[in-house]
Amino acid sequence: MILDIEFLRQRVTRLLLLAFGAVPALVLLLLVSACQKEEKAAATTPRPVRTVTVEPQNRGEKVSLTGEIQPRYQADLGFRVNGKILERPVDVGTEVKKGDLLARLDPQQYKQEFEVAKAEVAKADAEVTRSQAQEYRQRELLKNGHTTQVAYDQAVKTFKTAQAEADAARARQVQASENLGYTELRADNNGVISAIGADPGQVVGAGQMVVRLAQPGEREAVFNIAEGAFKKRPTDPTVAVHLVSNPEVETAGKVRYISPQADPETRTYTVRVSLPEAPPQMRLGANVVGTVTLDQGQTMTIPGSALFQKDGKPAVWLVEKDSTVQLKPITVQRYEGDSVVVGGGLSQGNVVVTAGVQKLLPGQKVALMDAGTVQ
Repeated sequence: MILDIEFLRQRVTRLLLLAFGAVPALVLLLLVSACQKEEKAAATTPRPVRTVTVEPQNRGEKVSLTGEIQPRYQADLGFRVNGKILERPVDVGTEVKKGDLLARLDPQQYKQEFEVAKAEVAKADAEVTRSQAQEYRQRELLKNGHTTQVAYDQAVKTFKTAQAEADAARARQVQASENLGYTELRADNNGVISAIGADPGQVVGAGQMVVRLAQPGEREAVFNIAEGAFKKRPTDPTVAVHLVSNPEVETAGKVRYISPQADPETRTYTVRVSLPEAPPQMRLGANVVGTVTLDQGQTMTIPGSALFQKDGKPAVWLVEKDSTVQLKPITVQRYEGDSVVVGGGLSQGNVVVTAGVQKLLPGQKVALMDAGTVQ
């Protein structure tokens, strides 16, 4: 009887343990089931996102270069003869008027040449007078039969030769006189001396630049531009120009001239920008900065908040037609403030998520809010 009671007690205890031990498991099962239902509900509920629609736009890159103010019209002036410079009464910045003396050569040699030419003319003229008288005498003798035709012909020939030599002597005298005058270099126009090529005491050759004369009037900004810059055309022909020393002194101009070939040494092109309304502060020789916008072709820009990382590389979330999102790798061309210029990976009309990108999953449903267009 005692054995029967103990058996019943153990059986009841086992049943109780089994009954109460199942409660935690049941509770855990119920909790897991509830979480799965919540996750399923969250997955099926579209997440609100902000987006932009990508559209291409012609964009430009601003490029600035340093140049110099130069006159539009200027000329290199030099002597027409060789010689040693005795004086040069002008310097850079000197204002001159037409006819003013710019430089002078030692004239001694050319004075001597002029005196020699002058003496040769006198001698040649005397020979013309003598030979002319001889021709007249032979002509009269021939009429009276007191000379031969041969003698007369010789007298005529001598007279004509003397005349030719006299003409040549006079031409040499004119040239010597001009050469003497060429020892003085004078301004052919009103203007300002913008450069010096030779100093007093220096021997210069004919045509060598001694001074550069800039004519007053229109000024230009001159720049030397790298060869590669010409692969891109300006989106606007207007060039903004300001002084290096005072950026508030500014004006605008347009490209007037581009050298047809690059400089063989520097591989740069000379670009001249006309400045019809240059302020007085932009004096000749002043350093200036010119800014122009170069064409970059069509580009696409997205907000920086749209960027996501996939395997350490930039990507964005694209909204598909079924309102789900997919991750799309892109390449970044450059950053502009809070925006990103996309180099590749996007197409016109793509809808890009711009907020909440860190909480999205591939294939997740989204609801668009405040959709816009970005260029």
